[in-house]
Amino acid sequence: MELHATRPDAPLEDLLIASAKAREVLGGSGWLSLQPEEFRDEVLRRALPVKYGAGDVIYRIGDPLGGIYGVVSGAVIANVAPPKATPLLVHVLTPGGWTGEGPYLSRQPRRLELRAAMDTSAVYLPLEMMDQMTERNPAAARCFTQIVMMNLDVVLRAFHDLQDPDEYRRIARALRRLTGGVAKPIPLSQAALGILANASRKTVNAALQRFTKSGWVKKGYRSIAIIDPVALSRFAESGEA
Repeated sequence: MELHATRPDAPLEDLLIASAKAREVLGGSGWLSLQPEEFRDEVLRRALPVKYGAGDVIYRIGDPLGGIYGVVSGAVIANVAPPKATPLLVHVLTPGGWTGEGPYLSRQPRRLELRAAMDTSAVYLPLEMMDQMTERNPAAARCFTQIVMMNLDVVLRAFHDLQDPDEYRRIARALRRLTGGVAKPIPLSQAALGILANASRKTVNAALQRFTKSGWVKKGYRSIAIIDPVALSRFAESGEA
């Protein structure tokens, strides 16, 4: 079951602060920031603030229909798998990222598994609200569809990146894909990065040592901070420092 209940016991001041933070983050980056102002304001007005602890399951593959989620702080892991297979990491959503649009488009159960990678604040726009917005304004359908197009771009980029025969470049490309070429931390273990880059943990460790020595990244406990995204991207394309 999706954990999308509001916090009715939360002080009004806390809810107002959460709303202001969501407007700042989601209105300033990612899918929602690219939408018309009237649509953007309506999404933020209707969306419910939600919070998750590290490891909380937001929804599982096969769960009933639901709405979309926008990450305000923290990070969310997206796992995917074909029928009867164990879900594997496919992407990490950081602040500004949105997902969950599948049921709106297909009217079919969830095809991804979402988990909070760390303590995470987000907003949830229920499917009923999305339908109401679309019924009132058919152009809203085009806006919502752009979520799947942006997420498809991530999948296409991943497929392209994984064709690179050089493991170090694949690792650099995976980091670039997760951050969108922006300097910021990612709550990601070396094992998880290895899954995204199709590289062994030993190779990931060696690559991160090289990237750290070059001043492009900084390793932390189960996290990697991108310090110089420009240099990292240059290496991802050419293999040259």
